[in-house]
Amino acid sequence: MPFDFQGKTVLITGASRGIGQATAIAFAQAGAKVAVHYHQQRSPAEQVQQSLAGTGHCLVQADVADPIAVEKMVEEAIAQLGQIDILVNNAGIYQEHPLDKTEYVQWQAQWNQAIAVNLLGAVNVSYCVAKPMIERRSGRIINVTSRGAFRGEPTAPAYGASKAGLNAFSQSLAQHLAPYNITVTAVAPGWVETDMARPSLEGASGNAIRQQSPLNRVALPEEIAHTILFLASDQAAFATGAIVDVNGASYLR
Repeated sequence: MPFDFQGKTVLITGASRGIGQATAIAFAQAGAKVAVHYHQQRSPAEQVQQSLAGTGHCLVQADVADPIAVEKMVEEAIAQLGQIDILVNNAGIYQEHPLDKTEYVQWQAQWNQAIAVNLLGAVNVSYCVAKPMIERRSGRIINVTSRGAFRGEPTAPAYGASKAGLNAFSQSLAQHLAPYNITVTAVAPGWVETDMARPSLEGASGNAIRQQSPLNRVALPEEIAHTILFLASDQAAFATGAIVDVNGASYLR
């Protein structure tokens, strides 16, 4: 059954490329109006906005690590869309910082940045969006996490920890917001064919990465987007609190 989000509005963070871009395109094709968030990549974000089906879409900018900027960004999205029915927290960063090869000052800086963007960014956007959702007693929040939250990230432990924290936050929020008819879920992908992953996929480790899945490939961004749309649909309301693995059986738990 095709998704129908006619009359719905969606805010997607980190929507200028990759999973965020694919999700924006999918929601627009299903009839939603989309707020395309970006941090620094304005030109790619504009291209995404211009590519979306339908009308009424908008651009919003913020460094999600900045709580004040987050609040202003959400206010702008609401001003342009009227309200936010669905939030997709997709913005995130990945940085290598193996303990045995990282200086202490750099170690602290990369942990602080990963937590600020990947965890606290989503936490603060969720807060600002959920407040008016509570007043309306309706809403959907979907957080993009990672299989790294479960299997570990040996050379990027802050990334794994931040995504594990986002999973725990999603489940706590799901329980708290359920009485207000607001569902909260998470999607945990493995490797996805995005610009960020392309150097690894096209490099010497590419075949080994694809072989992590018995399907012998990595996910397409559109596959993650399809899962997000399902979780945002009315049919998935009882899945609130779920963390959905989309990793091609590369990691089972």
